[in-house]
Amino acid sequence: MRILIRYFFRTLRAVLTPFLLLGDKLTTPKSIERDPAHQARVDAETSELALYQFPACPFCVKVRRAMKRLALNIELRNAQHAGEHRDALIAGGGKAQVPCLRIPRPDGSVEWMYESGDIIRYLEDRFGEDTRQAAS
Repeated sequence: MRILIRYFFRTLRAVLTPFLLLGDKLTTPKSIERDPAHQARVDAETSELALYQFPACPFCVKVRRAMKRLALNIELRNAQHAGEHRDALIAGGGKAQVPCLRIPRPDGSVEWMYESGDIIRYLEDRFGEDTRQAAS
């Protein structure tokens, strides 16, 4: 019975994945516009961030859409299959759960932030439009 359930969900995921990715492409949000100097500062701040994700994970899609809306250039690391990125995610964050945002701190430590809602809240607090107006 367990194997039937596993194959059912694998088949369901295989059928729905193209629709999820197509829907994401067709409904990509518009990015906020910043002046070039402020965008350069944001790009410098996001250069060390990395999002560990799976391409067809709905929670990862949600975070990527928030990144697009906030005009953030954060490196995407596909941790779906065994390899360098998955190993780094498990070694650093302790589990192979996605999405996970890797945030290096000034003191040299690294925070591994899981949960799409927490990641989006962090990105909006740090790089959202209110931050843009405060920096101007």
